[in-house]
Amino acid sequence: MNQTILSELTTANSAQLRQILLELLVKYAYVEGDFVLSSGAKSSYYINGKQVTLRAEGALVIGRLLFALLPQDTDAVAGLTLGADPIVSAVSIVSAYNNQPIPALIIRKESKGHGTKAYIEGPNLNPGAKVVVLEDVVTTGKSALQAVERLTACGYQVTQIIALVDREQGGAELYQSQGIEFKALFSIKEIQQYEA
Repeated sequence: MNQTILSELTTANSAQLRQILLELLVKYAYVEGDFVLSSGAKSSYYINGKQVTLRAEGALVIGRLLFALLPQDTDAVAGLTLGADPIVSAVSIVSAYNNQPIPALIIRKESKGHGTKAYIEGPNLNPGAKVVVLEDVVTTGKSALQAVERLTACGYQVTQIIALVDREQGGAELYQSQGIEFKALFSIKEIQQYEA
């Protein structure tokens, strides 16, 4: 990444960052074809968020956008491995640059088979800590809800989930039924209708 691009990404406003991220998602993450999703459902398209979240410019843009959406009293950000790993790390790093350091937690799908056998990796938080769950793509919503369940089992409070893309296939409704606020930077329609 050259110095000019880096400078643009660190000074761009939210609308500009959102446009940059939309272009990155369309260019690198969205593909059409025949796919089976983690839910088992078949789909004519797939969004591989890691094609964007693991790029330096993608991580910086995502970190800045999501950090700006966090409630002021957020104690940590968390997400289910593997899709959320680079997202929570990016937000945590951006928070440090903004002199408001927020730790990142990574939630395993299975407990660690040795040592503490923990489901959650990252700093220990105080009981009642307010954690925002981050996700790359939400379809049915079950992955992020699994993260919420692991966090609440540890005594943390989760009242919000933020995703990069909402496939609009039931996730928002599931979260609403659980009393959890949900935000997505983009709907699948915005991605599919984008024209460069």
